[in-house]
Amino acid sequence: MDEKEILIDRPLYMEKIKTFIDKPFVKVIVGIRRSGKSQLLRLIQKEILKKTDSDHIIEMNFEKSEFFDILSYIELADYIEKKIKDKKKYYIFLDEVQEVEGWEKAVNSIRLMNTDIYVTGSNSKLLDTDYSTLLGGRTISFTLYPLSFKEFIQFREECGVEKDPDIEKYIRLGGFPPISMFDFSERDATHIVTDIHNTALLRDVIKRNSVKNPQLMEKIAAFIYDNVGNLVSPLSIANYLKSQGRKGTDPETIVNYMRYLEQGFLIRRAQRYDVKGKRLLETNDKYYLADHSLQYAIRGLRADNIQGILENIVYIELVRRGFNVSVGKFDTKEIDFVAERTDGQRIYIQVCLEFSTKEVYDREFAPLKEIRDNFPKYVVSLDRFAERSDEGVIGIHLRDFLLNDEEL
Repeated sequence: MDEKEILIDRPLYMEKIKTFIDKPFVKVIVGIRRSGKSQLLRLIQKEILKKTDSDHIIEMNFEKSEFFDILSYIELADYIEKKIKDKKKYYIFLDEVQEVEGWEKAVNSIRLMNTDIYVTGSNSKLLDTDYSTLLGGRTISFTLYPLSFKEFIQFREECGVEKDPDIEKYIRLGGFPPISMFDFSERDATHIVTDIHNTALLRDVIKRNSVKNPQLMEKIAAFIYDNVGNLVSPLSIANYLKSQGRKGTDPETIVNYMRYLEQGFLIRRAQRYDVKGKRLLETNDKYYLADHSLQYAIRGLRADNIQGILENIVYIELVRRGFNVSVGKFDTKEIDFVAERTDGQRIYIQVCLEFSTKEVYDREFAPLKEIRDNFPKYVVSLDRFAERSDEGVIGIHLRDFLLNDEEL
């Protein structure tokens, strides 16, 4: 069974995108490589084919050899204009469009015709205000992530791999769609993720930003990956580099390289939030990976950072559900996540492996019990006796938290 022959629905994204089909916006879909952007375009095409003919769909994937000779916006616009034969609406799909220099100029020209345009890219520079301004502000963006646990189950069942996979398998294999579609061993899955990571780092970070020191970029990425769940700053990275014999690294270079990793969708920054002071703090953020399995590409399958892995899974799940997620500070205590939606909904979350001792239990529950507001508070864990309630703080198993999305 070929991966390209498999088309599995992703309703979390499709329901949002359907609203904008035939609306006068350029739909921009971004996310890390191999998260399923091309498959999502095929799902959109499937929806559109319910009401139009296939000869009014123009699809271009700029990582395919047939389009390697289209290097400029002039060539892109010329190619599409020649494909348009009548005045009926045409649906344009441009996959990994950042490979074409000045692509936004071609799109700006084509959108003035009777078209509905969808573009994808693996670098957040597609979302730059310069592009949006050129396109008259008529863009709407969607960020695609690797599979949630619910999607992981769906993919493995529909591909005939296994029924009802357990949460431990999701933790070990991660959420990249190619891995979920086949029965890979952990070793083979890690090999695939390593290739995904290396390609993204090289093409969407190093080459895209003309990075002058790729080895330094790799060291900074490795440090961040190795410290998922820990506070990280340019200073802590500089100290690490110094300990590795790299003295005098320019702080501005470190800041830029961290930003490039974010733009390539390899990492996401979670700022610290003072719950009492109700303000974001400007130092010592945490960084999480687009998928927790990316850490295996650097460290291999090791169990000594299971806390960081669990935090990463919960963090990305919250972002996937539309929350803005910060790391909470309450007096001297830390709250793993303060998650808010634009409608004012807020939840507080602690994440831990298990309640092995009373000290661990108190450490996780006590900070949440001290917060005197009416927003939901959860402690998410892998403890087999996770379900409990203590002064309004709800203990919940990670599997249940990931599957019961309607409650959040």
